[in-house]
Amino acid sequence: MTAPPPTQALAERHKLRWWEPLPWILALGFFFAFPNHLGFGAELLIMILFALSLDLALGYAGIVTLGHAAFFGVGAYAVGMLSNHGIWSEPLSGLAIAAAVGALCGLASGYVLLRTTGLTLLMLTLCTMVLLEEAANLGQEWTGGFDGLPNVSIQPLFGVFEFSPLYPTTQYLYVLGVLLLCFILLRTLVYSPFGQSLTGIRENTLRMYAVGAPVRRRLVLCYTISAAIAAVAGGLWAQANAYVNLSVLSLDRAATVLIILVLGGYGRLYGAFIGAVAYMVLSHYLAKIYPTAWQLGLGLMLMIIALFARNGILGIADSVLTRLRGKRAVP
Repeated sequence: MTAPPPTQALAERHKLRWWEPLPWILALGFFFAFPNHLGFGAELLIMILFALSLDLALGYAGIVTLGHAAFFGVGAYAVGMLSNHGIWSEPLSGLAIAAAVGALCGLASGYVLLRTTGLTLLMLTLCTMVLLEEAANLGQEWTGGFDGLPNVSIQPLFGVFEFSPLYPTTQYLYVLGVLLLCFILLRTLVYSPFGQSLTGIRENTLRMYAVGAPVRRRLVLCYTISAAIAAVAGGLWAQANAYVNLSVLSLDRAATVLIILVLGGYGRLYGAFIGAVAYMVLSHYLAKIYPTAWQLGLGLMLMIIALFARNGILGIADSVLTRLRGKRAVP
């Protein structure tokens, strides 16, 4: 039996599988089942989008970065400053502006930083984020400095649906809709020939150079798209919470999204969903049970996943399914 040609195999992977609508059905179910926790739900969806943006760069292209919060923060501050200074507060166009600013920052930084690899790249991405954080701290006239921007007012969505901090129904559905659109874009991208070339670069860069692929150009483009989506996540965060502060550019946020990918499984798209739910739900309940040392439980879970799971929670699920199929195949 001969293997299918590459184009046919790619088309097969691109097909929608029966279980893929389940996360979206569960997200809609959350809206009706937990109306008093929609603020937490919106935060969870934003972290999923942020993790997806990092997954494109790290999981598919192999771009090792510890400063992805730089683009999240750029998007948040773009929306926050436009609104706080009375320049622009329409939500959808505000997100488009945040995406454009994030893409510009990703293009400029990627063009310089992606000349390096490994530990050097890791440290340079971290330094970029720290420099932006300090710039936001010093630019008090525009960014609010250490106090941030506490009054980010957003116009009603489509001129009808109000953004209410007490009843965040609009925020939740709005964030869910944006997440769905970005996910469709990313899913199409990673299963396209461009996405497959990114996987090839991650697996064997020298071979991709040998076959004539424009490796650096594609890495910069991938980094730019990833930065734009991270900026959209940051813009959503500012719109949903109605404030912006230095936490959007912090190392804590950059480390959190990296932990989410490790927990869920990187290079899988849905790993961002699994990892974000596992991290945020567990941290929420651990903080209620043991407020002074809730990070201990998260640290233990992360150690177990790193030691015994090849690629996060999805890797564990794959191993279990493989063993079950192997047992069924034995006569």
